Amino acid sequence: MFFANAEMHTGWLTGVLLNFARGGAEWILWLLVLMSMASFIVFAERLVFLSKSAADGDALRLRLIDRLRDGRTAELLADLKDGTSMQARVVSYGLRDAHRGPDAALELCRGALGVEKLRYERGLSILATIGSNAPFVGLFGTVMGVIMAFDQLRNADMAADTGQSSAVMGAIAEALVATGVGLLVAIPAIIFFNVLKGRIKSSVSSTGLLVDTMVAYLRSETRVTDPGKAGE
Repeated sequence: MFFANAEMHTGWLTGVLLNFARGGAEWILWLLVLMSMASFIVFAERLVFLSKSAADGDALRLRLIDRLRDGRTAELLADLKDGTSMQARVVSYGLRDAHRGPDAALELCRGALGVEKLRYERGLSILATIGSNAPFVGLFGTVMGVIMAFDQLRNADMAADTGQSSAVMGAIAEALVATGVGLLVAIPAIIFFNVLKGRIKSSVSSTGLLVDTMVAYLRSETRVTDPGKAGE
């Protein structure tokens, strides 16, 4: 009698949401599967990109020092012209306007480095979003399943049918699966994000070292060619 009265006093919006919950959490599991596929696709694409754009920072720095020490800026620019790495693109961007002075070259390199970071970090926001939200999506599926289980339990009590208890327990077990799947999707996404972020951070540090080296040689060259400073 109590459940019958509860059903009668259910509000319209509550009834709509309850009917929605009765549909189960199957679609949420498929959503989590799609999220997992997206994280693997982004990770694979970024790994391929980083592999193709990788550069030997130490070798590039030695080559940069060798060229700038001898004043062969044009030759260094020619070497870096077709480079696809962050290091080559940022340094060449500053070297093209090295005649404007070391400070101008430094500012240009900083701007280019910001653009390159955006290029390298493309897609990482997807991994961050999946990693942080997949557990909540799974929890939502669990809540939906638990609502459906209690709804089945209410119907069983109203019908005085105790044989449905196993079905209710099965519904609760299926609901808990959504939480487990959500964690299973989130953990790899977070690992992928951290791995890619670490590799990008390494490239940024290597690029910063090259830029500092380039600016230091440009400043020393400016002091040598400046008659006023040379005589001090």
